[in-house]
Amino acid sequence: MSSTSKYEINMCEGKLLPKILKFYFPIMASGVLQLVFNAADLMVVGNFCGDDSVAAVGSTTSLINLLVNILIGLAVGANVLVARYFGAGQDKELEETVHTSVMTALVGGIVMCFVGIAVSHRTLVTMATPGDILPKSLLYLRLYCLGIPASALYNFGSSVLRAVGDTKRPLYYLFTAGILNVILNLIFVILFRMDVAGVACATVISQVLSAFLILRCLSKCEGAYKLEFKKLSIKKDKLLKLVGIGLPAGLQGALFSLSNIVIQSSVNSFGKIVVAGNSAAISVEGFVYMAMNGVYQCAVSFAGQNYGAGKYKRIVKLAFICEGLVFFVGLILGNASYFFGRTLLGLYVKGDEAIHYGMVRLGVICTIYFLCGFMDTIVGVLRGMGYSIIPMFVSLSGACLFRIIWIMTVFKNHHELTWLYISYPISWIMTAAVHFMCFGIIMYRLITKKCGTEMTD
Repeated sequence: MSSTSKYEINMCEGKLLPKILKFYFPIMASGVLQLVFNAADLMVVGNFCGDDSVAAVGSTTSLINLLVNILIGLAVGANVLVARYFGAGQDKELEETVHTSVMTALVGGIVMCFVGIAVSHRTLVTMATPGDILPKSLLYLRLYCLGIPASALYNFGSSVLRAVGDTKRPLYYLFTAGILNVILNLIFVILFRMDVAGVACATVISQVLSAFLILRCLSKCEGAYKLEFKKLSIKKDKLLKLVGIGLPAGLQGALFSLSNIVIQSSVNSFGKIVVAGNSAAISVEGFVYMAMNGVYQCAVSFAGQNYGAGKYKRIVKLAFICEGLVFFVGLILGNASYFFGRTLLGLYVKGDEAIHYGMVRLGVICTIYFLCGFMDTIVGVLRGMGYSIIPMFVSLSGACLFRIIWIMTVFKNHHELTWLYISYPISWIMTAAVHFMCFGIIMYRLITKKCGTEMTD
C-alpha cells in the first residue's frame, strides 16, 4: 500500500454503510469545525465589540454565500468528474481534470474577489442594511472578499481529495487553519481593537494557509491526481464538462442565496436587534446544516464513482442509506439545537430580546431541518451521476421562486417573523418531492437500458 492509497476509498465494492460512515465522519467534522471557526468571529465581536458588530458581520452572510456559491458549485463539478474518472480507471482524463480544476479555482476566485468588492456597497444598501451598522458591514465584506481566491483553491483541492475517498487530510488542514483563525481573532480584536476588520483579516489569513496546505498535499500525492504546477492549464473539454455539471449547481446555490438575501432584507426591516438574533440563530443552525451536508458530500462522491463504474443499482441503495442517515442527523441535532437554543444563542448575543428572536427562527427551522437534508441529499446523488441541470430548475421554481412569491404575498399580509421563516420548510417539502420523482425516472431508465444492453450482448 502506497503512502497515498491508505487515504483512498473504493466506493464501488463492498458494503456501503461502513464506507459511507468512514467517509462521512471526517467530512462532517470538517464542516462543523469550519463553522466553529466562523462562529468564533461572531463570538469574539459579540463579547468584545457588542451586538452592533454581530449584526454587521451577520448581515453579510447571504451576500457572501451568493458570491462564493458559484465557485463551490464548480468545485462540485470537479468532484464529480474526478470521482467518475477515478472509478472508471481513466488516468489521463483524471490528470487533466485536476489541473484544469485548480486553474479554474484560481481564475474564478480572483474574478469573484473583484466582483464582490465592486458590488458590496450598493448591494448592502439594497438589502436595507440598517444605517448604523452599514459601515462595519461594508468593511467586513470587502476585506472578506480578499480571501475568496484562497477559499476557492481550498474547496477545489478538497473536492479532488474527497472524490477519491480522502476526507481526513482536508480535515487536518482545516483544523490547522482554524486554530490560526481563532488565535488571530483574539489578537486583532482584543489586543489591536480592530473590531470587524480584525475578524475579517484573521479569516483571510487562515484561508490562505488552508489553500497552501491543500495544494502542497496534492503536489505530493502519488497517482493520476497528483498536482504538478508546470502542468497547470485549462483543457477546454474538461472545463466544459466541469462547467456543465458545476455551473448549474453553483447557480442553484446562488439562487438559494438570492432568495436568502430577499429574506435577509425582510429581517433587516425589523431592526438591528432582530438582525442580531437572526444572525446568531443562523450560526447555530449552520452546525446542523453542515452535519447534514456531509451526507450530501457522501452522495456526490459515491454516486460519481459508481456511475463511472456503471453500477447503477448500487446507486439506488446508496440513495436509501444516505437519506436514512441524513434523517437521523437532522432530527437529532436540529432538535438538540432548539432545546439548548437559549444557551447557544447566549454565546453570540447578550440581550434577552435578541435571544428571543433567535429562538423564533430556531423553533421554525431547526426542529424539522431534516427536510432540508432530504432535499439536498437526493440532489447530491443526481449531481454525482452528472445530472445537474434538472436539480437547478427544480430548485429555482420549488424553493427560490416560491420563497420570493411568499414574501411578496403571504408575508406582506402577515408581517411577522414566523410567517417569514415558515417559507423554508414548505419549500423543502415541495422541492424534495419533485427531486425524488426525477431520481426515480432517471434510475429506471438507466437500469432498464443497462439490462437491455447486457441481454443484447
